[in-house]
Parts: sequence; C-alpha cells; structure tokens
Amino acid sequence: MRQWDIFLFPFSEEQPHPVFILSIDERAEARKHVNGLLCVSLRGRALGLHEVLLDKADGLDWESAVRCDLIHLLERDRLLERRGHVIPERQIQISRKLIECLRLRTY
Repeated sequence: MRQWDIFLFPFSEEQPHPVFILSIDERAEARKHVNGLLCVSLRGRALGLHEVLLDKADGLDWESAVRCDLIHLLERDRLLERRGHVIPERQIQISRKLIECLRLRTY
C-alpha cells in the first residue's frame, strides 16, 4: 500500500466506495490507520468547488469526484481490493485543491 493508491473501503452507511491513500508510504505500511479521501461517482453532475476529477486513467470504472474537503481516518485492515493509482497530473491538482479547501498557508 502506497500513497495515492486507490482502494475500495466499506463505509458503514453505504456500499463500498473508492478512497485514495493520502498518508505517506511509511505510515501506510506500518500503522493501523491511514488517511484517505473519498471518491464518488459523478453521474452526469458537475464537479463541486471542493472536488477533483478521477477516471479510467486512475483505475476507476467511471468518472468520479475526489472530495478534498474532508480527510477520513481509515482502518487499514478494512481496505478491500486495490483499484488503481492516482496519476501524477491529478496528484498535483488534488494537492492544490487540499491547500485551497483546508486553507493551508504555503508561505
């Protein structure tokens, strides 16, 4: 398991959804919990201000939105099948969106 890998995660209120691992590799390999961002299918709607597009290039079956305004704490042992890996171009987009959504200072 590495940072930017996409897995299915069985959220308690819904069917399993894709999440991607935000935690650094050292944490993802050694700790019980990892940080991740939820991906939801777009189903023809526009991206929200807090979302970034993922699709087949990243290993998903359809266009999905990564929600960058909430970081989930995920139990590593509950992660299901690996679905893909976020491509470098989108890693940059997501990083910028996280800075924007969480109002992180970069100076």
